[in-house]
Amino acid sequence: MNIASCNIQLPSSSYYSSCWCISPSTFSKPKPKQLSFNRTTASLLDMDATTNPGLYPLQRCKTLHLVRHAQGIHNVAGEKDHAAYLSEELFDAHLTPLGWQQVDNLRKHVQETGLSKKIDLVIVSPLLRTMQTAVGAFGGEGYRDGIDIPPLMVENAGESHHPAISSLNCPPFVAVELCREHLGVHPCDRRKSINEYRPLFPAIDFSLIESNEDILWEANTREKNEEVAVRGMKFLNWLWTRKEREIAVVTHSGFLYHTLSAFGSDCHPAVKNDICKHFANCELRSVVIVDKSMMGSDPATTNYPGKIPSGLDLPSDVADEKHAEEGVAK
Repeated sequence: MNIASCNIQLPSSSYYSSCWCISPSTFSKPKPKQLSFNRTTASLLDMDATTNPGLYPLQRCKTLHLVRHAQGIHNVAGEKDHAAYLSEELFDAHLTPLGWQQVDNLRKHVQETGLSKKIDLVIVSPLLRTMQTAVGAFGGEGYRDGIDIPPLMVENAGESHHPAISSLNCPPFVAVELCREHLGVHPCDRRKSINEYRPLFPAIDFSLIESNEDILWEANTREKNEEVAVRGMKFLNWLWTRKEREIAVVTHSGFLYHTLSAFGSDCHPAVKNDICKHFANCELRSVVIVDKSMMGSDPATTNYPGKIPSGLDLPSDVADEKHAEEGVAK
């Protein structure tokens, strides 16, 4: 899958499609327009591609629930003084008390909408603020001693003053470096060693991270926007290697903005704007990615072959064509 073979679908104001996802800020679909069945001589080629629905096989689609982390201490300091982003005091920034309130509200939304029961996998950037957001929003209930499974987060992890979070009755969590924020220069975007994270987040799977230390972050070189976008496409390509169909991704504003900006050029400008605008802290947007190539190989699980038991079933229009061809042949 590449930029040419992957679309992101968002709700249109006029049409329905089986590939749609609900915008996080709206919970009801728009009323469909009245359809007129007047005959027309217009060619399908004359129809505007930006005003018509897309139609794709379901097995070629994945639903992504994209989340930007909640408010971190670096967001507060950086908004007051941009130079603060260079401060070592913000190294691997953790969530603020307000950020944890945002996480609690997102969790309520995820529970109330039934989203928590649909998600097969949670992918998280391996920084403190994103892991705190991910386990708080998508994790289990409060952890209790005596339960024979590791918690997602131990008590007070990362100066959170937050109780431990259970891994019971929730999807697996996997840390992935590809969805990190801009790399370099800003200490808030540098991670700790994986050996330091494992005791804090025992049930998060860190096995896909190759280096214990952060070898990607460089003190004097900031990753370019174009490089972030390329990394984002590699991340989406990697998602297609996963068997899960509905995935939550907890990541960062810059990563989301530059990755999603590659999409939507074939859509109405308003839809393009919905795709590409910056995320607020702890905002969730649901989208569908579509594999137009043959990169995905998963079989359809809901399709049914029909003709069981077998019988005559030639459609009338096909029969008309067949008889016409036979008449010409004679």
